[in-house]
Amino acid sequence: MITRETMEFDVVVVGAGPAGLACAIKLAQQAQNKQQECMICVVEKGSEVGAHILSGAVFETKALDELLPNWQELNAPVTTKVAKDEIYWFNNEQKATAIPHFATPKTFHNDGNYIVSMGNVCRWLAEQAEALGVEIFPGFSAHSLIIEDDTVQGIITGDMGLDKDGNEKDGYMPGMELRAKYTVFAEGCRGHLGKQLINEFALDDESSPQHYGLGLKEIWQIDESKHQLGTVVHGTGWPLQGDTNGGAFMYHCENNQVVVGLIVDLNYSNPHLSPFDEFQRMKHHPVFKNVLAGGERVAYGARAIAKGGLHSLPKMHFPGGLLVGCDAGTLNFAKIKGNHTAMKSGMVAAEVIFKALESEQANTDLSDFKDAFEQSWAYKELQQSRNFGPVMHKLGKFVGGAYNTLDQNIFNGCLPFTFKDNTPDHDTLVDAADADKIVYPKPDGKLSFDKLSSVFLSNTNHEESQPCHLQLKDPSIPIAVNLVKFDEPAQRYCPAGVYEIQEIAGTKEFVINSQNCVHCKTCDIKDPSQNITWVTPEGTGGPNYPNM
Repeated sequence: MITRETMEFDVVVVGAGPAGLACAIKLAQQAQNKQQECMICVVEKGSEVGAHILSGAVFETKALDELLPNWQELNAPVTTKVAKDEIYWFNNEQKATAIPHFATPKTFHNDGNYIVSMGNVCRWLAEQAEALGVEIFPGFSAHSLIIEDDTVQGIITGDMGLDKDGNEKDGYMPGMELRAKYTVFAEGCRGHLGKQLINEFALDDESSPQHYGLGLKEIWQIDESKHQLGTVVHGTGWPLQGDTNGGAFMYHCENNQVVVGLIVDLNYSNPHLSPFDEFQRMKHHPVFKNVLAGGERVAYGARAIAKGGLHSLPKMHFPGGLLVGCDAGTLNFAKIKGNHTAMKSGMVAAEVIFKALESEQANTDLSDFKDAFEQSWAYKELQQSRNFGPVMHKLGKFVGGAYNTLDQNIFNGCLPFTFKDNTPDHDTLVDAADADKIVYPKPDGKLSFDKLSSVFLSNTNHEESQPCHLQLKDPSIPIAVNLVKFDEPAQRYCPAGVYEIQEIAGTKEFVINSQNCVHCKTCDIKDPSQNITWVTPEGTGGPNYPNM
């Protein structure tokens, strides 16, 4: 029996992203206004706040305006206002057609928004939270749940100092029990504890399956003559073919840098597809090449995003806590934005929790959250864009795009139709023998690169001798099932080269290079056998993004 240190708080927040930090700040503000003590703890698995944050990001300040109205006076790293929007249909590898604004959903337009590094915004939000008395513990992973009497009582942080077989090494430190009257889960997309909570409390019984995209992103230092501060570029079409949906982006931020990326919807059907390689060849299109050529790639990262929208939202409350932000799936895919809605969900959570604390309730089911969230502008946004993703999945890029433009621009999302996609992303792959092979060009080392050199730029690191955080339910499935039927797609859908098929002593083996993992969660989502479970590695493990 492991003896663990126990710490008790009023509220524990899991995850120092936009939702978690907004929740902590709002709680502390209310406590300060009422001159009431409220002990708040935020745990963050990254080595520092912001280390694991990866987002586009064009940022809508609506939630920030409510939370910290004087954010400009407080020197928030939100300074580059969008100056110009460009939207393209990429016809092929050489041609692109500019789409006029009236022919695109108005939700794509970015008047009044800002180009930011969300990692730096979260670092700044953490400073505001700490100034209000919030305790933030970076480098501590929330490893497991404390559930007693069918109620969440807090979390246990990960043990430190175990070898790959789970044996204690020198310097072993058991994780701590962080107990709370309420626990808020704000882990981001496909949070591993959020996934457990959804199963434990059947939170998704009345919702469609969540749907996901994989976002890949790079930061480039470019020639000053090519830089157009505040320009935002979005587009779709090539290189994604057939039933593969997604879109490209390029944002001109400060210091002669651009962020460039590709989102690939994970409901694609061709097991030969590699989202990473689609992104690398995308950069050879003249729209991107003309900006990037001669520049230097300085950062790389990848992260799954939850894009199912309103129909895929689980119940967000349960005995003892709440799911908020992308842990629940509050991203508004019609806007290609989720930071503002994540923050708002965290703020609503704080208001509901504080009322419960004032009435001296503890560990109850915060069912009031449902009504409170549904009365918020964040829910209204999701309601208006509820059909956006399912329409694209069911009707395709052209017809679906036309429907969404009509629905958003003329009817404000109020057309009296409901579309749902009830096929989970892991169930969409066809047999490899029935799919077209995709031959990707070799990287040129100038615009396109390989996975390993990309992972190097993400500053990813894990303690080498520790239990593997990518767990197989059945070790035989990758070779016996996935390789035979799907040519083991983990070799290609992983954007970090974690999974390989190697021939060892004449036998094919499934090799997991967990040291490379950038915590994108794609394997947990897309594995067709649902055989891979992502769990937290030791605290501080994973990428260390400086400005993503």
